[in-house]
Amino acid sequence: MTSLYAHAGGDEGLHRLEEVFYAKVLADPLLKALFPEPKPHHVQNLTWFTAESFGGPDRFTRELGFEHIINVHRHLRITEEQRQRFVDLYMQAVEESDMPVDPAFRQAVHDHVEFGSHVAMQNSHAATDADLHPLREVPRWNWAGDKQQDPAP
Repeated sequence: MTSLYAHAGGDEGLHRLEEVFYAKVLADPLLKALFPEPKPHHVQNLTWFTAESFGGPDRFTRELGFEHIINVHRHLRITEEQRQRFVDLYMQAVEESDMPVDPAFRQAVHDHVEFGSHVAMQNSHAATDADLHPLREVPRWNWAGDKQQDPAP
């Protein structure tokens, strides 16, 4: 079966998606506290993370490492409302960026973002390393919405 990465159009398709998404979060009043100003490599990093998670190259792990994403979210204190808005804007970006429209793909993307947003929210409130979500590597997502590596929270 084709990977989610290939189905999404590889790096080109995912980069297009992350550009649309990043523009949305930068403009959103609720998410302004989490995204106060544009970061030059944010779209690239998001693309690398999603690509690796969807079965593409492991650039995120090789170039940045999972600790990077933990550190980015630490102490942000993401609220449930912000988490949900993030998911909603991501799915709007999927709609607006010529991603495949088949329900299985859209569900896998939604499940991936929903899962990741919960991990980010937990890590954003972690006072100690013990409070962090146990996930320590980029999760590999498949069509069924299951992670190939899914440590229980």
